[in-house]
This record gives sequence, structure tokens and C-alpha cells, in this order.
Amino acid sequence: MNAFTKIIGTAFIAASVAVMSAGVVVAEELDAIKEKGVLRIAMSGAYPPFNFVNEKNEVVGFDAAIGTEIAKRMGLEAEIVTTAWDGIIGGLLANKYDAIVGSMSITEERSKVVDFVGPYYTTKRAIFTKAGSPITSVSQLGDVTIGVTLGETHEQWANEQGYKVKTYKGLPELLLELENGRVDAIIADSVAVILAAKESGRDLVALNDLETEAVGAGIAIRQGNPMLKAEMQAALDAIQADGTYVEIANEWVGGDIR
Repeated sequence: MNAFTKIIGTAFIAASVAVMSAGVVVAEELDAIKEKGVLRIAMSGAYPPFNFVNEKNEVVGFDAAIGTEIAKRMGLEAEIVTTAWDGIIGGLLANKYDAIVGSMSITEERSKVVDFVGPYYTTKRAIFTKAGSPITSVSQLGDVTIGVTLGETHEQWANEQGYKVKTYKGLPELLLELENGRVDAIIADSVAVILAAKESGRDLVALNDLETEAVGAGIAIRQGNPMLKAEMQAALDAIQADGTYVEIANEWVGGDIR
């Protein structure tokens, strides 16, 4: 059982308890957030340019900007919390924060324990090597070491393929390990790797024979909160409709990625 599976198992139990008392949660969750005036938003802080810690020790990036703007449209301040990705759903269900705006792929498995607002962008799974690597095909991956971020869906997928997997905390560490030759390839979301490689001047190559479909990144909230979900979705829709989304996307990722 990998880390993500353990988290989902624990999370499912917690979610089941929450659903049984959904009548209370529906009445209280959005009201409680509004009363505090703060929307607590979680992300890893290790996924540039979507979310990362800058030289001023501020959490910034596309995710941070979208989450902050959603909070603003709801009349709330945004409080950004960074936490390890492999425990981020557990933290949500334990009420350590109100939402995850951290480039989380919407999957059937995750939807069993959390609700999603969005998606607010789309991306694909991709496998990258350094330029000049002898690895040019997915068929060669059975004999090499693959780097993934702990707790991501890519970790689960790589284990299902039977690959030799090494796990890391986030994308910066993945890129460094690939550059230093401690892994032969990395698996991550295509957009994030392309942008991070461009920013850092790394020359990477994506394996072009990987068969994969686009997936949406959504905002995770606790189940049983239709009013919170509706208000957050309305705020996201307004951001996308009035041009704010494109402004944020242009600043952080160089263009519209919906």
C-alpha cells in the first residue's frame, strides 16, 4: 500500500463521519468561515510556478493568486498554509484549513473523500529526461529509476507500472535529482515541468510515446458543504469571465491553461 492509498483509506473514514452529520456541516461551514473573515487555503509550496516560497518568504504563484482572488470575491482574506503533499487531504479533513488550491488533479478516488470546485486548469501526465539521455521511449522505463513526488497520482501510476520509484517532496527536488543523475526520468504534470525547466534554464525532453489524457486541477473542500462549494464556484466563474483569470495566468504561467 503506497502513501496515497493509506491517506485515502484514512480520509475515507473521516469523510464518512462528516457525511453522517452533514446537516450540521451544511449549516455551519460557510457561516463559520464568513464569521472569521478568513479562508484558509493549503498548498505544498513546492510546485513552481504554481505555488512556491519566494525570496521574501511569501507563498506565491498561480495557485496562490487564484486562491487569494477567490477569497477576495467572497469578501474574505486568504490565509495560505503550506504542508507536505502526501498528507494534504488528511489535513483538510482534520479541519486544519478550508480548501486545497494546490494543483490537485480531480480523480475518482479523491472524489470519494472530498468535493471539488473547478477545474481551474488542465494538464497531462508527462515523463521527462535530460536532453541527450539514451531513454527515448516509455518501453525503456522498466530498467531505470523514476522520480516522483510523494503522494501525487503519478506515484501511484508509476508503482502500478512496476517501475523502480524514488519519491521526493516536490518539483524543485525532482528537477535537481534528475539534473544530478540520481534518477533517470521524472513523472509529473507537463505544464509545471515545462515552465519550471524554462525558468531554471534546464534542457529537458518529454517522452512522446506516453499515452495519457488531459486532467483537470480542482479546488478540494470537505464534503457536505454545498453552499461553500457554490460560492467558491461562483467566484471562480466570475474570475474566468471578467478577464482576471487570464491576467493571473499570463503573469505566472505565460498564458491561458484552461
